[in-house]
Amino acid sequence: MAALRSSVSRWGAALLPALGRRHLRQLRRRPLETVYPGSQGAGGAGHQPSGPLTGTEQRWPPARSPIPVPQTRLPPDSLDGLPYDKALPGDKRLAKVVTIAKSKKFREQQGKILVEGRRLISDALRAGALLQTLFFSTADSLKELPLDKLRHVKLIKVKFEEIKMWSDLVTPQGAMGIFVRPDHSKMKFPSVQLEHAVPLFLIGDNIRDPGNLGTMLRSAVAAGCTKVLLTKGCVDVWEPKVLRAGMGAHFRIPVISNLEWEVVPNYLTTSTRVHVADHSYCGTESPMVPPPESGAASGQSWESSRTRQIEARESDTEDQEREFPLSLPEVEARCYYHAWAQEQTAIVIGGETHGLSLEALSLAERTQGQRLYIPMIPGLDSLNSAMAASILLFEGRRQLLSKAANVNRTKRTW
Repeated sequence: MAALRSSVSRWGAALLPALGRRHLRQLRRRPLETVYPGSQGAGGAGHQPSGPLTGTEQRWPPARSPIPVPQTRLPPDSLDGLPYDKALPGDKRLAKVVTIAKSKKFREQQGKILVEGRRLISDALRAGALLQTLFFSTADSLKELPLDKLRHVKLIKVKFEEIKMWSDLVTPQGAMGIFVRPDHSKMKFPSVQLEHAVPLFLIGDNIRDPGNLGTMLRSAVAAGCTKVLLTKGCVDVWEPKVLRAGMGAHFRIPVISNLEWEVVPNYLTTSTRVHVADHSYCGTESPMVPPPESGAASGQSWESSRTRQIEARESDTEDQEREFPLSLPEVEARCYYHAWAQEQTAIVIGGETHGLSLEALSLAERTQGQRLYIPMIPGLDSLNSAMAASILLFEGRRQLLSKAANVNRTKRTW
């Protein structure tokens, strides 16, 4: 109203030469009126027609149509009935959780693991792993997960830049979940995995490289292994790098980790033969010439590759060393494509740095296992541990299936 009066004052000032001051004062004092069609004018008794409007007569301003009341919709902080929180600027929950979850000490003490990527999270949920907190960047990334398994999960929406900052992936998928450390006895593994399984076990011995361990788990799943056993000294199987390299293998096969060698036989049948992958002959023998069959006379390459294990168990003095000489277990060496897989078979794969432990060799000796070697062109030191594991596992599967087929053929003949 003040602006309107100011405008009128300026208009009146412009007409001051033509109008007298008395008319201008009347113009200022008189309030503005709206004249409707059919009314008696500004000085009439009524400002609007008394009867209903007909013909071309319309009210001014025209009556607005009622605003439609929107139907009941989900609040902005929910998706398909799943409520979620929005991380505000400066929210440190993601940084804190990810930092702690990447700590091996925290994973062991608190029993939490970090799983990143929509595919891994989906595999974990389908296997029965318990998801506690899920960080996601967009609604699309959330919709690709099994929503029916997110009913009791704490969902937090964060900016993609935040996830990218804390992610180890080159191309983050916009989803990171905090799970309770899975228990293999409570997991629900895919039925197709159980249908194609063979009595073959993988035992990891001093596997320190996360990428190698993850690749070995993938090979174990692909070869149809029954289970995987990991002894103390191996890298944590739930480390994020191992999870990425495993590509979901953790949730398709039982993985039992952090085992002492004394309890390893408890996870095997009494008829299981334990074989060890021998890296000492890779590249040191001609592909056509087999190595010596005796472990005691296996050559300098066998003994030199076990120097660290022997030194760890030697006495502190040279006198004690001469008085109590150490010897390696007697384990027969055999080329990997010769028959060695029995009804129950286990393969021990050692790490590239530390190699096989004496406990692994002792277990192979007690179960009448062999040292399996892969012939290579001379000049190379050894194969990658994951590559050697893949070759031996698939060869073991081939031999077991071939033996089972021969048994079935014999039964049909009788």
